[in-house]
Amino acid sequence: MAGIYIHIPFCRKRCSYCDFHFSTSFEKYRGDLIRKIGEEIEFRKSELNEQIDTIYIGGGTPSILAPAELDLLLNQIFKHYKTTSLDEVTLEVNPEDVDANKLTYWKSLGVNRLSIGLQSIKEQDLRWMNRAHAAKDGKDAIRLAAQKGFNRISADIMYGLPDLTTHHWVDTLEQMVRLPINHISTYCLTVEPKTSLKKNIATGQLKMPSEESIENQFHLMIDTFVGKGFEHYEVSNFAHPGEESVHNSNYWKGIPYLGFGPSAHSYDGLRRRWNISNNLSYIKANFSCSDWFESETLSKENKWNELFLTGLRARWGVKTTDILEAGGFTENESERLEYWETLGCLTLNPQFISLTNKGMLLADKITQDFFRLT
Repeated sequence: MAGIYIHIPFCRKRCSYCDFHFSTSFEKYRGDLIRKIGEEIEFRKSELNEQIDTIYIGGGTPSILAPAELDLLLNQIFKHYKTTSLDEVTLEVNPEDVDANKLTYWKSLGVNRLSIGLQSIKEQDLRWMNRAHAAKDGKDAIRLAAQKGFNRISADIMYGLPDLTTHHWVDTLEQMVRLPINHISTYCLTVEPKTSLKKNIATGQLKMPSEESIENQFHLMIDTFVGKGFEHYEVSNFAHPGEESVHNSNYWKGIPYLGFGPSAHSYDGLRRRWNISNNLSYIKANFSCSDWFESETLSKENKWNELFLTGLRARWGVKTTDILEAGGFTENESERLEYWETLGCLTLNPQFISLTNKGMLLADKITQDFFRLT
């Protein structure tokens, strides 16, 4: 069992908060880059002999791709990898790209799950975010996708936004649960350096909410979604039973995957590698050389850290057997374990250690207590 990720570094506009690798001026070389990704898919076929059960096409904005471009990439996978057990093919989609013809074509290519980037359903937010769609467009895109037969639809939404009142957040949550979706990914806004959001906050044009306000939004979100039948299966993700993202769940379980395209990451169980984050350099790369990616063999400490970095995020937590196999806790780590359990942030049982809802909000801080220096 393994997965494939394809990174499409194209966007029509630069969102004010985004620091992912992408380009808004790609038309002169888009064909060359898509063909190069296709070549990488073929070149690396010997690296993964397992059955592929998930494909995830992300970005950037992969819904920008023309039918022939998406067809080329998927056919390369079908041609060179074992896909007879393929269960999930996800395409990240922006609302402005959704129409009846595209939905029909995506479905014909084998896409069976859509991840639709709403980010907000409040017009004021979408403007400062510099998103290319209106609030109505996002909701209409989801409804149209459902009408066209997509029964695995995820929507992205953000909290901790500037000037987001409790009233507006409650309204957002109530609108979300009325949409025909069975998965919701939620992200707390982080202010990244070198973004226009950072500048707008520094100049006072936007004001970030207090930690208390963000915590309140987080708990309102859990109460609303869980109350409407969604399971909080990972810090940032909710799903109807059985509708969890298989691809992303496999990341958190440490299952191998290959990543294709500029800046894409891969993991084989022993090593992590990441492609060069420059579109033109990637296009010129000679795949027979090793100067177009970097890699790292995981040390004993790396593997320990990743047990908690990935495992604690999800409801299944970190297996006790994996902890014992890695040597078990130090005395100081055991004390921190008891500390977080006393605060009601961790659940300890003989099979695994997992976060409570209270602990989910402090996941990064708790995880750091179990990190070991490499």
